[in-house]
Amino acid sequence: VQLQASGGGLVQAGGSLRLACGASGNVFNLYGMGWFRQTPGKEREFVAGIHWTTSTTFYGDSVKGRFLISRGDASNPVYLSMNSLKPEDTAVYFCAARYSGRGSLLSAQTYTHWGQGTLVTVSS
Repeated sequence: VQLQASGGGLVQAGGSLRLACGASGNVFNLYGMGWFRQTPGKEREFVAGIHWTTSTTFYGDSVKGRFLISRGDASNPVYLSMNSLKPEDTAVYFCAARYSGRGSLLSAQTYTHWGQGTLVTVSS
């Protein structure tokens, strides 16, 4: 599967954005999908993930209660709705997918397919 994140942009603190993950290829046999973010000089941080069969969702501590990961269709299989945005949410956001059930959905190392990121900038 090939992935492409979109929907980033500039937003004021307290605002909202919705990111989409476009996909081409097989999304039917996935084990899970996730959203990660990265800022310069830092490791990629887990934001949210979803188990494909059960639709169980997982969130990073810093976004719990503010962000929502949801499933879409085959063309845009996963979305990330971001509310009450803070300047510290500024980052490049990536969507990722995995077919294997091995390892934690929260770990970037367990994902095998990554899209180009989309930049989210939150101004104070």
